[in-house]
Amino acid sequence: MDPETHLNSTPLRRRTSSTAEFNAIPAHVYPQSLRRETAGERQGEVTIGGVPIAEIAETFGTPAFVMDEEDFRARCRRLAKAFGGGHYVHYASKAFLSKTVARWVMEEGLSLDVASLGELQVALAAGFPAERITVHGNNKSPEFLRLAVSEGAELIVVDSLQEIEALSTVAGELGKSQDVLVRVTPGVHVDTHEFIATSHEDQKFGFSLASGAAHRAAMACHTADGVRLRGLHCHVGSQVFEASGFALAAERLLGLWKQLLDSTAALSDAPTSLDTLDLGGGYGIAYMPDQEALDVEEVASDLKSKVRKAAEAAGVPVPKLNVEPGRAIAGPSMITLYRVGTVKDVEVADGMTRRYISVDGGMSDNIRPALYQAEYDCRVANREVAGELLPTRIVGSHCESGDVLVNDALVPDDVRPGDLLMIGATGAYCYAMASRYNMMTRPPVVRVADGEARLMIRRETIDDVLALEE
Repeated sequence: MDPETHLNSTPLRRRTSSTAEFNAIPAHVYPQSLRRETAGERQGEVTIGGVPIAEIAETFGTPAFVMDEEDFRARCRRLAKAFGGGHYVHYASKAFLSKTVARWVMEEGLSLDVASLGELQVALAAGFPAERITVHGNNKSPEFLRLAVSEGAELIVVDSLQEIEALSTVAGELGKSQDVLVRVTPGVHVDTHEFIATSHEDQKFGFSLASGAAHRAAMACHTADGVRLRGLHCHVGSQVFEASGFALAAERLLGLWKQLLDSTAALSDAPTSLDTLDLGGGYGIAYMPDQEALDVEEVASDLKSKVRKAAEAAGVPVPKLNVEPGRAIAGPSMITLYRVGTVKDVEVADGMTRRYISVDGGMSDNIRPALYQAEYDCRVANREVAGELLPTRIVGSHCESGDVLVNDALVPDDVRPGDLLMIGATGAYCYAMASRYNMMTRPPVVRVADGEARLMIRRETIDDVLALEE
């Protein structure tokens, strides 16, 4: 099944306008196998990967992350096809990484990018081939660089002059040569949250294009011992749905590319090896019913065409184009499952009453609403509901007034303690950014496929926490 098709789909609206619409499930927000059963003994219940939600909750407890394996794999395949091959698509492991996920990415033929020593160690532990790994990070330790070089990482994206020098030293000590990209901040501003925009000048990543720092860094790579300059990298931000921002960044980077070709031509003893343009990730997904899903094929076709035209305009060979989707693969493939606890009505201004529905997780398993004001869709998963819609907040169990998962929704008034709530599109950054605030341990991650549910990552326990203490 295509990830964008689904049973029980609803019109694109920010909030549900009827109880029937609340019971229906917006196809483009949830995993492809998720559906509400319309007949039989499970009528009204939600299943995912052929497994009833209630059965998952009974077996693995709540809260729990539940990932649709085939949905994840299908998105890998779709992106690989759209961009002309899996080796051009580097899954951004920061979105969500485990040994199982690394193996899925490997089996679907994609490459991988890592942004820390720990991510690299997990990837290698999963048997992921280092020659398909790109290494990121603005503050790479000597240990991180040494492991990447010694294992034969495909590319290291350098982020400072200090790093270029350190990398040259490590490569020399190991008797190796390391291919690199220079991370450039091209001054392209996309419409996204301030904290996830990464292409403006005043931030920690990369070398400024406008100031000439990017050119100086590239030339430093070109002349450094043990370092081979392969190309340029940038990342314009996150939750981007159109190719225009990426295309403008490509145009500016290819202008620098031309300068580098001209500069290195004067160094007859050091021919250039430029061949790779990496435009990063940041492709958006639908979190809410009124948001449209990313048209992967359209964006890929548009971007490849614009890169080709930009290369022709700059008078340089068309580079190999790499992209780094993470959220666009993992995000829609997962839901978070909670059990309802306290249900409380609170009188607020102007005589209005708001219902607060508390669940057994919260900001420790999804910090994004508190951090980015991120919005999520929620539905009752164990049955169809029949009550009247009420203004509602879905909140967690933490000792924080900001522990809000869904800030403003219309939810039927017959939701009761013990019901199961699911929140869609939680595959990216939720488990990855999870904490143990209030000593609420991290939930398990459950994989579902072909009517079977299995643990991918077990639930953290208090014994795990206490074992860290001396």
